[in-house]
Amino acid sequence: MALAALAADPVERIPAPHIEYAQLSPTLIVVGAAIVGVLVEAFVPRRFRHYTQVFLAVAALASAFAAVVGLAAAGYGTTKAHVAAMGAIAVDGPALFLQGTILLASIVAVFTFAERRLDPRAHGNKVDSFAAQAASVPGSESEKAAVKAGFTTSEVFPLALFAIAGMLVFPSANDLLTLFVALEVFSLPLYLLCAVARRQRLMSQEAAVKYFLLGAFSSAFLLFGIALMYGYAGTVTYAGIADVVDGTAVNIDPALADTMGNDALLLIGGALILTGLLFKVGAVPFHMWTPDVYQGAPTPVTGFMAAATKVAAFGALLRLLYVVLPGLRWDWRPVMWGVAIVTMLAGAVIAVTQTDVKRLLAYSSIAHAGFILAGVIATTPEGISSVLFYLGAYSFVTIGAFAVVTLVRDAGGEATHLSKWAGLGRRSPLAAAVFAVFLLAFAGIPLTSGFAGKFAVFKAAAEGGAGALVVVGVISSAIAAFFYIRVIVLMFFSEPKADGPTVAVPSPLTMSAIAVGVAVTLVLGLAPQYFLDLASQASVFVR
Repeated sequence: MALAALAADPVERIPAPHIEYAQLSPTLIVVGAAIVGVLVEAFVPRRFRHYTQVFLAVAALASAFAAVVGLAAAGYGTTKAHVAAMGAIAVDGPALFLQGTILLASIVAVFTFAERRLDPRAHGNKVDSFAAQAASVPGSESEKAAVKAGFTTSEVFPLALFAIAGMLVFPSANDLLTLFVALEVFSLPLYLLCAVARRQRLMSQEAAVKYFLLGAFSSAFLLFGIALMYGYAGTVTYAGIADVVDGTAVNIDPALADTMGNDALLLIGGALILTGLLFKVGAVPFHMWTPDVYQGAPTPVTGFMAAATKVAAFGALLRLLYVVLPGLRWDWRPVMWGVAIVTMLAGAVIAVTQTDVKRLLAYSSIAHAGFILAGVIATTPEGISSVLFYLGAYSFVTIGAFAVVTLVRDAGGEATHLSKWAGLGRRSPLAAAVFAVFLLAFAGIPLTSGFAGKFAVFKAAAEGGAGALVVVGVISSAIAAFFYIRVIVLMFFSEPKADGPTVAVPSPLTMSAIAVGVAVTLVLGLAPQYFLDLASQASVFVR
């Protein structure tokens, strides 16, 4: 009888999942292109792979951006904002704004990945920034044979697409498990991308190992925090945890009723999850990987990581603090105050002592993480919109600055030691002037995007009751301005060395990346209001 009853009613027991594919289309396009990129590596002849991969990556990212714009135009950022994919993904203003920023920054970054004109040809073949054959031991016969044969590591493009797909999900994740899966999806390709520099391969591999080991620790912290948070709330969904924090939860599972509401689990779990996210944004004291990885990774990868990873990680941090833990504001705000203050000061002070351009930009990015945290701490809608605007402005300046670093070269490849940049303004006025524009934007000088961004986050922080934080921010900005202007003085007012580096003439790809960086810097500095309004419209999280 029981078997007959089961046979009569086999379908009703397992509800089919309901997935809104159209609203997830930006991520799905990028994932699909990444999978096609893997197939390209398997089936397309080697001499065509580079061009195929570049075209595929740019087309996919442009299509995904068009999908984001379409969703925003259809009202999914405002009136139709909702939770999709059975509660796993939020489709709302901040998610779409951050996804659009990540995709645009990634298109510009892919241009720098594809550059093949900066190094002299090897055995008649064009070479890029990546190892000829990543599996070869540096300096071995197999590596020399790979260089001679003209091999290229064109796998970097599908790896970048997989990383971008994870970054698109990260700020829109609406439960803690989706957050963790997205973190791993974008972290693992980045570990690999850091290890495949063509020059200074041992330093590149060292950077990747450091990033991998410290990243594994941060992932473990995050996962342990998720376990404790589940023990506290009996759910991993953001809304469910927020309800338990507020004391408005219903439908409590009897098996979890004993541990639910235990404040120790909530506080320790929340602290561990925050640790994992602060590692990704490069905040002090979780910043130790940043200078070594930025210096050792291939410079195009450094620019991509510095821009896109920060956007994704700050998006996830905003959603966690504003959607899951607004009821804990009095607990997390003092901690974040401390983190923001030491991040701003440490980033600015240590940057003054740096002698390598990439390490200087790494400590600069740490200081910027502190400035952005000031907007996060505001806990107001203006705080959210100021952070969104700052992330958009910062990402393009960063990619542009690292693109200029790839152009300054000597016999050993990129000349990143600051002493070699002396007199660069006399040898190549255009490259030095462009780099000066980016440095002034980092310093927050008026008429650049950096000034508009800093003004927005400091204003939001002051209105949110964090006036003391703004004072520290202004002091840190003044310290930071010293080392930015020191580099400009070195380039324009020092005598060039006879054996100094030259500035390579790039292809239109890198020129486009730098031009976009300059254009965004000036447009957001001279006429920021439209973009501030856009960020303001996109600043409401769906709950």
